Amino acid sequence: MTGNHKDKSITRRRAIAVTGGTLAAGGLAVAGYQTAFADAGTTATDAATTATTTTASESAGSCMTLMSSVTEGPYYLDNALVRKDITEGKSGVPLTLRLTVVDATDGCTPVSGAAVEIWHCDAWGYYSGYTTANPGGSAPAESEDGSTADDNTYLRGYQVANAGGVVKFETIFPGWYTPRTCHIHLKVHTGGQKEDGTYEGGKVNYTGQLFFADDIAEEIFTLEPYSKHSGSYTTLDNDMVYDGGGASSGLLTLKAVHKKDPSKGYKGFLTLGIDPDAENTGAGSGGGGGEGGTPPSDAPTGTPPSDAPSVSASS
Repeated sequence: MTGNHKDKSITRRRAIAVTGGTLAAGGLAVAGYQTAFADAGTTATDAATTATTTTASESAGSCMTLMSSVTEGPYYLDNALVRKDITEGKSGVPLTLRLTVVDATDGCTPVSGAAVEIWHCDAWGYYSGYTTANPGGSAPAESEDGSTADDNTYLRGYQVANAGGVVKFETIFPGWYTPRTCHIHLKVHTGGQKEDGTYEGGKVNYTGQLFFADDIAEEIFTLEPYSKHSGSYTTLDNDMVYDGGGASSGLLTLKAVHKKDPSKGYKGFLTLGIDPDAENTGAGSGGGGGEGGTPPSDAPTGTPPSDAPSVSASS
């Protein structure tokens, strides 16, 4: 599959860096790998110690640039549940996400208690809350996937960071929709609390998106159920949001569970450098291509079902 959006001057929306300078992605990646891929049984104290040791060993300033904030997009719903597994039976290649939240203004110290919220489309390009929207190309109706997923909540969720700033999600590799590349939306909240199964209060410090290397995404999309969605896939180079900045722009590092069998799944990790004192909801900050408050004519269209939770511009 190849990208089909060539007029970058019109469609590409470069993400604006929060601060000047270029992120030393290597330093963040090392921190993310050592803390985020700690054994699942690691205690909060051990995780915090690992993060502190990693930070101390990095060269001065290597973690001091904030992640680039971008738009939340038109498919945000203020109804995500606090949970690790967000699949709800949706079919796809398994994806384990381990994300580490650090304070980029304070030597990349872990942000304990930060709430990380993610949401993304299913294998055919459909979002919960917008299940009648057309993902572009040719795809079966979302209702044909045979899952028992709740049409208002699947593939959305929160996790609260441990003492090492680490959160973990179990999900599936996202599909794609026109005119976007494969991606996961993300917000980092602080100052709120878990209430009635979700996260309430506080503020949004960071709004961003996570991205996938083209070669891995294109290989995944040849597998079932992804292969039932045909059409022109937009590569990273032609995406309107990804700006080519690697880890600082949300590009995940991916590790195959089984090198010779991509259907077994991937582990993805990234360190998110945020400013806990800042506020960035991402609402209404999009450029072209449907990543602002309203989808354009060539993006998926549709409205949430009548019984869906209300769409919110911020959390």
